[in-house]
Amino acid sequence: MKPTSPRKLHRGHFAFMRALAQGVDERASWDRYLRLEGEHVDLRTVRRTIAWIRDAFAAAARREHKPGTARLILLDPARFTATPALPSLAEFAQAEGLEDFSEAEQIEAYEAAFGQGGGSAGGRHGAPSRRARVIERQLEALHWLERLVAQDPRPGDSVAAWLHPALAERLERSGLATLAQLVAHINDSGARWWVEVQGVGQGKAARILDWLHANEQVLGLRVNAHAAAPRAQLNPSTLASVVPSATALVPYEKFVLPANLNGREGACRAPRELCNLVAADDHEAIGAWLASKGNGEPRAPMTSTQRSYRKEAERLLLWSVLERGKALSSLTGEDAQAYQAFLAQPPARWCGARHHQRWSPMWRPLEGALTPAAMRQSLIILRSLFAFLVAQGYVTGNPFSQSVLPPDAQGRLGANRMLSFAQWDHVDGLLRSHVDTEPGRRLRRGMRWLYATGLRLSEISEARCGDLLPGQLAPDGGPWLLSVAGKRGERREVPVPPELIDELGEELARHGFDREVDAPANRSVPLLARFGTGAERPAGWSASGLYQAIKAFLARAAQELDAADAAQLRKASTHWLRHSHGAHALRGREGRAPMSLAAVQNNMGHASRSTTSMYLPRS
Repeated sequence: MKPTSPRKLHRGHFAFMRALAQGVDERASWDRYLRLEGEHVDLRTVRRTIAWIRDAFAAAARREHKPGTARLILLDPARFTATPALPSLAEFAQAEGLEDFSEAEQIEAYEAAFGQGGGSAGGRHGAPSRRARVIERQLEALHWLERLVAQDPRPGDSVAAWLHPALAERLERSGLATLAQLVAHINDSGARWWVEVQGVGQGKAARILDWLHANEQVLGLRVNAHAAAPRAQLNPSTLASVVPSATALVPYEKFVLPANLNGREGACRAPRELCNLVAADDHEAIGAWLASKGNGEPRAPMTSTQRSYRKEAERLLLWSVLERGKALSSLTGEDAQAYQAFLAQPPARWCGARHHQRWSPMWRPLEGALTPAAMRQSLIILRSLFAFLVAQGYVTGNPFSQSVLPPDAQGRLGANRMLSFAQWDHVDGLLRSHVDTEPGRRLRRGMRWLYATGLRLSEISEARCGDLLPGQLAPDGGPWLLSVAGKRGERREVPVPPELIDELGEELARHGFDREVDAPANRSVPLLARFGTGAERPAGWSASGLYQAIKAFLARAAQELDAADAAQLRKASTHWLRHSHGAHALRGREGRAPMSLAAVQNNMGHASRSTTSMYLPRS
C-alpha cells in the first residue's frame, strides 16, 4: 500500500481551535469550519481530529524551537475550572453584616477574605483565572502558528493532505489522487460524479464541493456550473458549453474539420456541376445524409435511426481525419479495410463507458472492439452513407461496396431475438402482479402495448392519448387505432386491443383525469405518462427509462426459469417484444387467429413486405 501524503494544516483548523478555546459550541464550530472532516454527530471523529490538530500544532512549535508553546497548545482549557467572579464591596459588606462599618473597615475585612488584590471600594474583581490565562495565551500562540504554518491548497496536492483520511482513501482508490484530478473528474462527470467513487455518497460529495468552492480562489481550480446542479435543472446551452468545438475526439456536432482535410478537395469528389447537395464539405454532407433519414422537419429531435446512423458516420469521420489523415471524401477500398481492422481493435483512448453522455469530456466514440454483429451493422450503415453520397453526385465511388460483411449470426430477422409463447406467458403473468404501484402499472402498460402492437420503442414513448382513434366498434367491442408517425415521417394506424384501452382509462381516472381516453382534456397525456410525480400535466416515460426498466424486469423474471429460458430472458430487450409481436401475430394461437402479412407489416411499419415475411414460420 502506497504511503499517503501528510495532512496539511489549513486556516479552517485554526479557526476551529480558536472557536473551541473561546468556548463556542463544539458542533456549531465543527459544522462551520471542518464540515469536510466528517459528521459532527460522530464524537469519536471530532475528538480524533482535535487530537490530531493539537499534535500538528505542537509539532510545528517544536520545529521552531518553542517547546513552551508546544506544551501550551496541548493543554485543554476545560481541565481548569474558572475562578468564580468575586462579589463587590457592597455585596460583601451586606453578606457579612458590615453595612454599619466604615468603608476602611469593610476594605480591611474584604482583603482579609480575598487577598490584597481582591477588591476595593470600586468593586474590582480578582485576577484572571488560570483557565482564562491559558485561553489567552493559546489564542496568541494560534495566531503566531497560523502566520507560520497555515498553508493554502495547490492543484497538485494530494487529496490526503487536505481531506479526511477515510474520505481521501476512497478517492485515491478511484484514481483521484490529487485535487486537480478530483476537480477534473467532477467537471467531466457532472453533478453525480460521486456515483463512480465507492464509499462516497451524496452527503460526502456535497461536503467536498463546499470545500472546493470555499478554496476556489487560492486553489485556482473551478467546479463548473454544470457539475454543481442536478442535470434536470440545467438548460441545454450550459451542457453544450462544457466541451468546446475542436479537431479532437469530440462528438460529430463539435468536430472541426481542418482546412486541408475538410473534403472540399477530396480525391474522390465528383465534378461540382454533378452534385445535388449544397454541402460544402464532408461534415455538411454527412448532415445532409442524416437529414434524409428524418421525418422532414428540420428542427425535430433526432429519431433513434438517425442517432444510430450518426454514431457510425461520426466514428468514420473521426478516424479518417485523426487516425488516417485523410478527408472522408478521399477514402478508398483499402481505407475501408483498414477501418474495419481498427474497429476490431481500437486504441484505449478511443474507448469509454456508454453512460458518458455527448456533452461530457469523458465521452468516447467506442466502448471497445465491435462484436461481429455490431461490425456487420456498422459496415452496412456506412455502405448506405456512401451510396447516398454517390447518388447525390458528391463522390464518385463507394469504398465500402466491396467490404466483406461478418456472417449474420442471428440468421433470419429476429429468429433468435424473440420470446416463445411460454416465455411471454410467464412474463405476462408476472406483469399482472404489478398493480400496487404507479411505476409497476406503467411498466406493465408499456410491455403489454409493445407486445400487442409491434411498435418501436421511440413510437410508444412519443404516443399521446390524442393519437388514439375509436374504430368502427362492433357490438362485442372492436379495436381502437393508434396513429403513429414512423421513422420516415409517414403515419400509419395500428389497432390496439380493447383491454389495453380499458386499462389506460382506469389509470387516467385513478389520477384525476377523464375516464374516456379520447376526452379532449386527455389529448396531451402520454400513453406512458409518469403519473406518480404529482405534476399537473404528467411527463412521458423516456425511451431510455422504459428500456432500462424492461431490461431490469426481464432479468428478475429470468430467476424463476430453467437455464435455457433464463438465458433468453436475460438477453431480451424492448426490441425482442417487437419481434415477438411479429412472429406470434403471424402464427396465431389458441383463441386468436393469425394476422395477415399485410396487417403485421402495417403494425411494425416495415417498408417492405419481404422484411415482415421473415417472421413467418419455416415450412
